[in-house]
Order: sequence, then C-alpha cells, then structure tokens
Amino acid sequence: MRNLGANALGALIMTGSMAAFTVNDALIKSTSGEMHLFQAIFVRSLVTTCLMLILGLVWGLLRLRLGRRVWLLLLARSTTEVGAAYFFLTALFNMPLANAVAIIQALPLTVTLAGALVLGEPLGWRRMTAILIGFLGVLIIIRPGTDGFSVYSLYVVAAVGFVTVRDLISRRMPGNVPSMMVAFVSSLSVLIYFGTATLTIEWVPMQARGLGLLSLAGIFVIGGYVFSVSAMRHGDIAVVAPFRYTSILFAILLGVLIFGDWPDGWTYAGTAVVVLSGLFSFYREQKLRQQAGNT
Repeated sequence: MRNLGANALGALIMTGSMAAFTVNDALIKSTSGEMHLFQAIFVRSLVTTCLMLILGLVWGLLRLRLGRRVWLLLLARSTTEVGAAYFFLTALFNMPLANAVAIIQALPLTVTLAGALVLGEPLGWRRMTAILIGFLGVLIIIRPGTDGFSVYSLYVVAAVGFVTVRDLISRRMPGNVPSMMVAFVSSLSVLIYFGTATLTIEWVPMQARGLGLLSLAGIFVIGGYVFSVSAMRHGDIAVVAPFRYTSILFAILLGVLIFGDWPDGWTYAGTAVVVLSGLFSFYREQKLRQQAGNT
C-alpha cells in the first residue's frame, strides 16, 4: 500500500512538472522574435535562480555540507541540465511547440530502457518491443529525408538523451538531499553557462513585454525543476515516467491558442505510437507487479 501511494504521488507530481515546463516553454518561445536565445535563457534563469535562492534560504533547504559524492552527482546532473536546456530551447525557438514536445514523449521509453540497463530494473521482451515501437513513432514525427524534416528535430532527440541521463542521476541522489537544493544547483549552472554564452552575442534592450514573459517563465520553471526532481524520487520509474505524456496535451493546447500551430497528421500519428507504446509498458509493469503480489 505504501508503494502504491508513492507511485500515485509521483504520477501527480510528474503531471504538475509537465504543466509547468510546457507553460515555461510557451513563454520562452513567445520571445523568440525579440532577442537571442542565450539572452532569453539567461534572463529567465536569473529570475529562477534568485527566487530559488530566496525560497531555499527561507525554508532552510540549501545545504553546503553534502559530501563529495553528492556534489559530484549534483555537478553531473547540472551538466545534463545545461545540455538539455541548450538543445531543447534552441529547437523550440525554431519549430512548433507541439512538434518539439511530441518528440520529448520518447522520454518515458528511454528512461525505462536506461533504468533496466543502468539500474538493473526488470525489463521483459514485451516492454522492450514496446520501446522499439515507440522509437519508430519518434521517427514518424521526425520524418528524416522528407520535406517535413527539420534539423532541429535532432536537437530535441539530443535533449532526450540529456534528460534521460539527468533522471537516472536523480534516482542516485540520496533521499536526504532536498529537491530544492538539487533544482537550485541546476538552475545556477544554467545561469552561469548561458550568462557566459551571452558574451558572444549582441544584447538587445529589454522591453516590458519580453521581461514580463521571461519573469513569468522563471516562476513556472521553478515548479518544473522541483517537481521533476521529486517525481523521479517517488515510486517506480516505469510507473511515474509515463505521466510525462500529459505534456503533449498542454503543448497542443498552448500551441493552438498562442501560436496558431496545429500539428500535422504525421505528428499526431507518431505521437500516438509513442504514447501507446509507453502506456503498454506501464500496463505491463502493473501486470507484473500484480503477479508478483499473488505469488
């Protein structure tokens, strides 16, 4: 019963994380015609990091004495966070929101596969087949070699790789390390990296609209950061990870309402293949759990 409660909590937190991240993505994309990507990410990260610092100090969740192993994990996780931010947000500036988020739907499959290969979590041939079919769905969305192909789709694939490693590192993080601390270090790393990157570009004056959008994005991304860390530390990966699929619903809605972007039929088809593959993997995990409980 305790495990079922942990899985339900993890699923709820993951849904909240996806909503927060998708709103953040939409807000950042809204500034794509006003400033360079590096400037946008730096300003947003500045807002996020400052707010996290204040909240962390008030709540007493920022700790320096964590031990060498924990700091190495934090450094490794922060590196993957920077890589994911660069590749995904670069793609987001140059392709429809729903298309980018649709490719990200491969994450539950990649995390499940990585969990089996790296953490030794059980993975039978049925779920392995579902993962392979899911990757076929990603190819349908990307459509390499066709007129609908965009090189930025490959940027999203790279982001999937970085986030997969990030989530595995989160699973290795000791339970006594506050999620706020993990999220703060990640946000600070993104701030430092893109702050340095802005030295290579020409800054443009910040208008009230752009500053307001990025400030709001900074608030939403805090929820995304904290919830994503917490979600991967509650319940089982195979149960919690599929709830990432809720992000495609948020992305389609925001893409239509804000940008007027409707995904084409191939994107819908590929997304359906990926989501159904992930849901089958989820179903299979629950089936095996029930069988284990009856023995």
